[in-house]
Amino acid sequence: MDLSKLKPAEGSTKNRKRIGRGQGSGRGGTSTRGHKGAQSRSGYKRKAGFEGGQMPLQRRVPKRGFKNINRVEYTPFNLSKLEQIAQKFNLKEINIVFLQEHRLISRTEKVKVLGHGELKSKLDVHVHAISESAKKAIEDLGGSVTLVQ
Repeated sequence: MDLSKLKPAEGSTKNRKRIGRGQGSGRGGTSTRGHKGAQSRSGYKRKAGFEGGQMPLQRRVPKRGFKNINRVEYTPFNLSKLEQIAQKFNLKEINIVFLQEHRLISRTEKVKVLGHGELKSKLDVHVHAISESAKKAIEDLGGSVTLVQ
């Protein structure tokens, strides 16, 4: 095999269009841009969302409400869920690291314990937030609540 005789397969390559190289090329004059108008000018760039003068979608659709960028989203854990976790893994303490290791929450999620359900075992709980009823239920059984950042 002679490497100097290698060439691409038939029909696999094309010559690029040489635009604006005189009338004889067939692509001179307006250089395939048509006559006049913004799109024929150099430096033209269509604005994002521009629909040819028609009222764009983002202006036709009504806007409602408000999105608070400072809102803190918590993943809720009810007392019944904590009881299930404690029974399943035979725990005396539940913390954020344990919940992350067992993929009950992601690394960035914050946990809030809510008071729904019944807690039967004494637990030490380390979470980001807790409701008053949940805190009372845990402390009534002799457990403790620690808030973490």
